[in-house]
Amino acid sequence: MGDDLDPDEISSLLGGEPTFSQRKGDQIIGKVTKRVRVAKSGMWSISVSDREPGDLDGQIAEILNPLTQDLEIWKDVVSRYRADLFCGLFMGSGNDGLSLSPESLLALGSRGIMIDFDIYNACADEERSISKQAASSNGDNLSN
Repeated sequence: MGDDLDPDEISSLLGGEPTFSQRKGDQIIGKVTKRVRVAKSGMWSISVSDREPGDLDGQIAEILNPLTQDLEIWKDVVSRYRADLFCGLFMGSGNDGLSLSPESLLALGSRGIMIDFDIYNACADEERSISKQAASSNGDNLSN
């Protein structure tokens, strides 16, 4: 991501096509709302399919393997633009875990790519529902 990011340049440098791209100032139409918004910065993004059970190592490889392996190109790109790998993790229980292989960590680190997690705990929703049910049976009111 970056204000002066040119998606065509990034595609050429990395040797791949994005799943989504935009230039600063582009008008973007929301898929659901159909509202028009103006892009506040440039973006070049690749998405891969969700996996259940999770396979973060496989998804990282699916994103990076088709792209250039030239670390000098990656160094140039990340020196000019913000590069991160965003992961949404949906946990099945309160004690689920996640591991990344040394190969995935090396692939991201050597390219200067930060990894960013949003972690969703399935138990939190269940606990909230149980608490609301208990409170309503006691005459109490809870708010989120």
